[in-house]
Amino acid sequence: MPGIIGRKVGMTSVFAADGQNLAVTVIEAGPCVVTQVKNMEIDGYSAVQLAFGEKKEKNESKQMIGHFKKANTTPKRAVVEFRDIAKEYEGLAELGKEIRIADIFVEGDFIDAVATSKGKGFQGVVKRHNFQGVGGQTHGQHNRLRAPGSMGNASFAARVIKGKRLAGRMGGNRKKVSNLKVVKIIADQNLILISGSVPGAKNSTIILQK
Repeated sequence: MPGIIGRKVGMTSVFAADGQNLAVTVIEAGPCVVTQVKNMEIDGYSAVQLAFGEKKEKNESKQMIGHFKKANTTPKRAVVEFRDIAKEYEGLAELGKEIRIADIFVEGDFIDAVATSKGKGFQGVVKRHNFQGVGGQTHGQHNRLRAPGSMGNASFAARVIKGKRLAGRMGGNRKKVSNLKVVKIIADQNLILISGSVPGAKNSTIILQK
């Protein structure tokens, strides 16, 4: 199994063996349940589907309730497919099997984190694209320190070309952060501490991949 699903708990700091204070993100990863095993003969590709997080049955569709019952489990919040299963994880690819952190990761591994970033709403060019603003208040400038400035094309085209960096909706996008080090695993609490920050708000769903 090349990955696992988790929930972002928050951030804290821990001391490394050399005394260095490290900022880490705490993620409650698993336990996940294998809800489907796909193969080339039936589905056209091989993959393992994992599910994580409890969900009320009244909030789930009948089709998905039946899907989870095949794996002998309750409805789950998040369902993710993992492809390219290595030979070392083939023993975990069994319908209804429970997957835990220790089955996938060990301390010192470098992993990737995939999540949806925090939504920032409608933002201007200074925050969204790191513009510097117009600058000083000379030459008739007034209350325009955070404005984008002129960006027209004179008479030809007579419009703003598509792709210009302008104000607009910011955040709420799927992001992937690579090469995060696994600092510590607390197996009895299903917690994994990884170095640095991870996209997403607290309690959001995180996908950890090797």
